[in-house]
Amino acid sequence: MSEFKFACPVCGQHITCDSATSGTQMECPTCFRKLVVPHPPTAASSQLVLTAALVSDRPVTSTAADAPTTPAAKSFPVAAVAMVVVICAAAGGAVVFRDKLFKPSQNHVAAATNSEPTQTPETNLPVVTRPAEDTNWTLNLVEVKIPEARATGWVNGKNFALQRATVQGGTLTLRQGTKDPADLRVVVQLFAKQGEDLAGKTVNIETNRENPPRVTLRWKDEQQQQAKRDVRAGYALHIEFGAVAGNRLPGKIYLCTPDDEKSWVAGTFEAEIRKPPPPKQPKAPKPKPPTTPKR
Repeated sequence: MSEFKFACPVCGQHITCDSATSGTQMECPTCFRKLVVPHPPTAASSQLVLTAALVSDRPVTSTAADAPTTPAAKSFPVAAVAMVVVICAAAGGAVVFRDKLFKPSQNHVAAATNSEPTQTPETNLPVVTRPAEDTNWTLNLVEVKIPEARATGWVNGKNFALQRATVQGGTLTLRQGTKDPADLRVVVQLFAKQGEDLAGKTVNIETNRENPPRVTLRWKDEQQQQAKRDVRAGYALHIEFGAVAGNRLPGKIYLCTPDDEKSWVAGTFEAEIRKPPPPKQPKAPKPKPPTTPKR
């Protein structure tokens, strides 16, 4: 027995199964549609990613009672040939359009992907499908394994896909949207004087932490006006910073806030290091007007 991968025909989720489960039914971990596990690819096409069939689309097999009376040797296997053609076409399409079909796994944060998706235009951002019970949201950091993919999430009831990350002083900002003001922003105020001080550091904030760093969620309201929420306690945060490369600081983040919308962000980032603003100079006191001596 060996493992192979196939894709959900509805949401494109990649699923790994054992060859022994071929032909059985299962639920897609992302969209929960019932699928029929396809047969593993041959050795010549082991690199192809197959596409499963929905249970409702599975061809109906005939029983022995319904079989034609003519000898089997004289019947042409039209259905078998058609099935082979469909499977080959689906496998070829999966190879050609694999970049479009690939999406980060959202079956709990513990499901990690092997590669980071490239930055996409705002009209083609990865979409997080939020199920009724969002298992990506958890305040227990012990259960968290950060996926090796560009950060995505759910911020104030809206889909979040990271497009730009910056660190200025000790402030880490993750944003969706290339224009100002951004559509969505997640801001973490860490205790550091400059971005380079965070290199190689790990930040772990439990929900019971006293005086944790301030977290701010920003978004646009229905009138396209900027709105925000400051989260000062009760959240869970884990950040692993890598080594500085040029003016970039890579890292991995998991953030979960206790708001009603159950906001969360998980994945990798590469933050541009910006110089902190110069300290404000104290204002010079205004000179006192001269006093005239009393006569």
